Amino acid sequence: MRAREAVHHDSSRQWLSRAGFSHGALCAALFFLGACEGGRREEPAGDGTLTWRNFSLERLDKLGYDRAMARIPGGNPWTAPKAELGRHLFFDRRLSKDRTLSCSSCHDPGRGWADRESFSSGFNGQRGRRNAPAVVNRIFSREQFWDGRAGSLEEQAEIPMVSPRELGESHRAIVEKIAGVPGYRRLFAEAYGDEKVELGRITAAIASFERTILVYDTPWHRHEAGDRGALNESARRGLEIFKDNNRGRCSVCHSGPNLTDEKYHNTGVGTGPGGRDDPGRFEVSGAEEDRGRFKTPGLMNVALTAPYMHDGSLQSLEEVVEFYNRGGARKPAWPLDAEMKKLELNSRDIKDLVAFLEALTGKTTQVDVPEPLE
Repeated sequence: MRAREAVHHDSSRQWLSRAGFSHGALCAALFFLGACEGGRREEPAGDGTLTWRNFSLERLDKLGYDRAMARIPGGNPWTAPKAELGRHLFFDRRLSKDRTLSCSSCHDPGRGWADRESFSSGFNGQRGRRNAPAVVNRIFSREQFWDGRAGSLEEQAEIPMVSPRELGESHRAIVEKIAGVPGYRRLFAEAYGDEKVELGRITAAIASFERTILVYDTPWHRHEAGDRGALNESARRGLEIFKDNNRGRCSVCHSGPNLTDEKYHNTGVGTGPGGRDDPGRFEVSGAEEDRGRFKTPGLMNVALTAPYMHDGSLQSLEEVVEFYNRGGARKPAWPLDAEMKKLELNSRDIKDLVAFLEALTGKTTQVDVPEPLE
């Protein structure tokens, strides 16, 4: 290995380690180069395409992630039959009161697993209060929703069913509707050993399916694995700005395998004159310091999920970078995070940061939309 290559591999290891990858995950990310001593190169099965059918926890390592960081509760171990049941439930409009909406209405695989709306339309055309987050890489997340009111994917799957702004149904009615479908009873038996349909099993299956949705093989991942041509010159400069805590300061909050610190911050989005003054995390915690704080979103496939921020108020990545460049909201309703500072980036810096964010676009788990079960 040439000296320059060795330096690059060391740099990659250090950055990925800071981002939350274990040594095992580094080996997975760098196996293309034989960079892990004593490691054996493993070729992915077939063409390497990840689907909901061939997903496995072991495969996380081969995709450059670390399965030890996967958040799977002991009461809901991941199994393929549960994920298959969850796939049908995720796309089934019978979960909504008027049978016109499903989970995929707001989390559409054709739209980056989001819906490209500032606020989603729910039951009776009602609009949600916040922008729908993309359902990708949720296997690595702790709390769900912008305010973290769900402690797990299982809880997250349960809440929209009864929200009058979303599916607008009752849990009891959903259980009765699903139990009345022979095709579902068969899948419940395959997933759980018997045909009993209950709410906990429904949400566990949906969560199991959602955990299969991953973004992988992005230009950034390939760059960190040693492919020097994966990022163009602008994106490489953008990566350096992203990591530099004296310039872009992005990695202060955007770190880890999903490029989020899983914490809550107040950037002032949507508050002050003309804003909605959404109290955010405060509604969950009741702590005054949480007013206006929202969870840091992950950045995988971020170029596909405009508009941005919890209120969908920024229409492009350029607008997002410019917002942070000026230090956030000018007249916020509540005190901004201490990390919110004016960045002083020039126009080329902004373009370079956007180029890097676009380089976080990769392949996504391939999912076939099922026909309704009968």
